[in-house]
Amino acid sequence: MRRRWRSGHQVRLHNPELERRLIRNRMSLALVLAGLMLVGLCLRLYELQVQHHAHFVTLSQDNRVRLRPLPPQRGLIYDRNGILLAENLPSFRLEIVPEDVPDLPRTLDRLSQLIAISPKDRERFERERRRSRPFDGIALRYRLTDEEVARLAIDRIHFPGVDIRADLTRHYPFGASTAQVIGYVGAVDERDLRNGAEGIYAGITEAGRNGVERSYEAELRGVTGYEQVEVNAQGRTIRVLETHPPTAGQNLYLSLDIHLQQAAEVVLAGRRGAIVAIAPDSGEILAMVSQPSFDANLFVGGISSENYRALNTDPGRPLFNRAILGQYPPGSTVKPLLGVADLASGQPLGAGGVYCPGYVKLPNIERRYRDWKRSGHGQTNLRRAIAESCDVYFYQLGLELGIDRLHDTLTAFGFGRTTGVDLPGERAGLVPSKAWKQRVRKQSWYIGETLVNAIGQGYNLATPLQLAQAAATLARRGQVLQPRMVRAREDTFSGQYFPLAPTPGTPVPFGTLAQWEMVIDAMHDVVQTPGGTAYGSGRSAPYAYAGKTGTAQVYGLGSEEEYEEENVALHLRDHALFLGFAPQHDPAIAVGVVVEHGGSGGHTAAPIARQVLDAYLLQEAAP
Repeated sequence: MRRRWRSGHQVRLHNPELERRLIRNRMSLALVLAGLMLVGLCLRLYELQVQHHAHFVTLSQDNRVRLRPLPPQRGLIYDRNGILLAENLPSFRLEIVPEDVPDLPRTLDRLSQLIAISPKDRERFERERRRSRPFDGIALRYRLTDEEVARLAIDRIHFPGVDIRADLTRHYPFGASTAQVIGYVGAVDERDLRNGAEGIYAGITEAGRNGVERSYEAELRGVTGYEQVEVNAQGRTIRVLETHPPTAGQNLYLSLDIHLQQAAEVVLAGRRGAIVAIAPDSGEILAMVSQPSFDANLFVGGISSENYRALNTDPGRPLFNRAILGQYPPGSTVKPLLGVADLASGQPLGAGGVYCPGYVKLPNIERRYRDWKRSGHGQTNLRRAIAESCDVYFYQLGLELGIDRLHDTLTAFGFGRTTGVDLPGERAGLVPSKAWKQRVRKQSWYIGETLVNAIGQGYNLATPLQLAQAAATLARRGQVLQPRMVRAREDTFSGQYFPLAPTPGTPVPFGTLAQWEMVIDAMHDVVQTPGGTAYGSGRSAPYAYAGKTGTAQVYGLGSEEEYEEENVALHLRDHALFLGFAPQHDPAIAVGVVVEHGGSGGHTAAPIARQVLDAYLLQEAAP
């Protein structure tokens, strides 16, 4: 190709042959590249459609088919006589599909004029809307009343995208009477999802939060079913392909007798405290009352902040189950237990008796450890010491046994450790020893502490359930059965009934049958022999029974001070306690009673226990 210069510019002369050759070379290169790309595409198609055919068919199917969970019905809870204590009632919820609502803020405002919608309802709705698909239904209000449903139904035509859905809601017919025992359900949270197996809460919105509802969550919850549905590219359901129905949770039958429960609630009304009643032959809990209590229905569907704040700040602590969480000095209720150890020791004080001048004075110690009866009981044997609750006798017994043997004795009766009851959160109480004090307080044990611990004071702490359990162990003459609240399970599908067998514990390792009977005779004197500390409440009983009163100091008195209840502030008054069982020779019920700041056990706790025994035994005897 030659170039010429014209007027100072370079001019290119055409060479057709060279240009044709250049074009052919470029086309050849393009065809080679296209051929290589076509070969690569064919290889890729072969890999996708032949080698990995099964894999991509599965993925395609997953894009087309979805599994939709079907929540199970929660199991029901009955008392021992088949009376329903926890049920599932039909309820209605207000649901909105956001994409079907032309103006969502305006719709919410208009709905608020028809029914009550709280700021909390709106916050929850907005939170759910942000993490849901536009065509998913989102609940705005739960548990609509019949009036609200009717009001919405009339104006439903004016609210596109708004619907009323049927649901099942947990309901507790006896409200506060059973709240501490049964507990309640609450919304499934991260803790439930983290602790449970994957998928067990699919479609389930509520889980047990306290009491039996929590302890038996796995049995009550049931198993989620599912629907296999075909969806379009947007995720909308086209048709149902397959259905696997859910399995309802198991029904539970409690050992609780709701009539006895309500009777115990009535006799404790207006006081703070707890009552526990146990069937000695099985360990089944017949009644468990903690006062004050609360209505468990408040928690279903989410408790309002106002109601929760009111419960949480109530000085009576209604959310606190005193029966298994309250810890109190057991006071003189431990004396029959120590009496068995006294007789089994081989050198019982009861053999020769003890002279009670009204106090004990230790060598080289100025303080006098006084008896509750300032004038003393005179010459006293074990039977009289239990009947009249002679402190001096048990001061001397404490010195004879020593703190570690006192510890071992009370531990054998279940104090200082959990009973193993099938309810969550039970506390163990406390039975001190030299090793305990050194480990926890980094201090040596003093002999004076042995004296006060021998009458159930000092560091000793026990729950009302432990008192009832000790009474049941006395009734069984040393045999131990673990207390329990659930007596049977029922399979809702087959209707098969599965009773739960009693769980035996370690028997008390000391005491002959004759020695047990001697102590129980003394306990009978407490309630049905003149001079007994609870004779006033027990003398008119139409059956023979046994018991022991206790009065636990809330604050210490000087050795020369006298306790005058009318001069003491209510929150500093003694706790009143009682344990016992009836009938004496064929026990059907054992009870433990604690009345906070109730004063004397004989004047306050013993009459309450007598009314509970009457409610059970005389009702049982009625035609």
